[in-house]
Amino acid sequence: MLNRIFLSADIEGTCGIAHWDETELNKPDYEPFRRQMTREVAAACEGALAAGSEDILIKDAHDSARNLLPGELPLGVQIFRGWGSDIHSMVSGLDASFAGAIFTGYHASSNTSDNPLSHTMNLGNTSVRINGIQASELVINAFAAAMYDVPVLMVTGDVGVCEQARRLNPHIVTVPVSRGCGNGSISIHPAEAVRRIREASEHAVREGIAHPEHFALALPNKFDVEVEFVKHAHARRAGFYPGAKQTGPRSVLFSSDAYYDVLRFFLFCL
Repeated sequence: MLNRIFLSADIEGTCGIAHWDETELNKPDYEPFRRQMTREVAAACEGALAAGSEDILIKDAHDSARNLLPGELPLGVQIFRGWGSDIHSMVSGLDASFAGAIFTGYHASSNTSDNPLSHTMNLGNTSVRINGIQASELVINAFAAAMYDVPVLMVTGDVGVCEQARRLNPHIVTVPVSRGCGNGSISIHPAEAVRRIREASEHAVREGIAHPEHFALALPNKFDVEVEFVKHAHARRAGFYPGAKQTGPRSVLFSSDAYYDVLRFFLFCL
């Protein structure tokens, strides 16, 4: 039985979000979107529980990591708030004991136009590539899950990140709730997003129980990571990281056979 589910929750891919003020603690526009983020996470948990999951760990994975409202989540879940200060970052707490991972509220990467808030980890870079793939936070964290043989079952967020999830593995269940349009976004109704997420989560977990091999993601044998920074000084500093090489005024290349090393490079340099 698929007992343990890991859920990483971001906010920029939450239904309706179109501005940074809607994502930042203590900003006046933040509260309704914090609640929508919580409702979407709760819906994903409810679906997983209905499909047979008995243990869910949620990582609040945005900014302060103090966004979700714990009292509005279903019984039977645990929540990791704040940052673990480790290489796992947005998936802190993930290990090989989990039988599946879910990512909610995820968004398109830097150097794309699929979300008005497109970025990868922070606003200090214009591009992060892993083996030539434009790496979103989904790619980074899906590879982290694969490092522990944990399959990615479902992804919710903007159209861009959902399409990327399907390119990683067409069996991943996706729930696109918005799409970028210039400096804005076009979203479905928030209640409809919650309904779709709940139904999709139950389906994804049931399928994961029946066919876990369908959701498996194989890690490459070698990783070539290219980061283009906004500021040239950041590239110079990252170029001193062991194994990294500055390749241009704002660009750095890091290569390794081990994804653990890639995550460590991101922790200190990205």
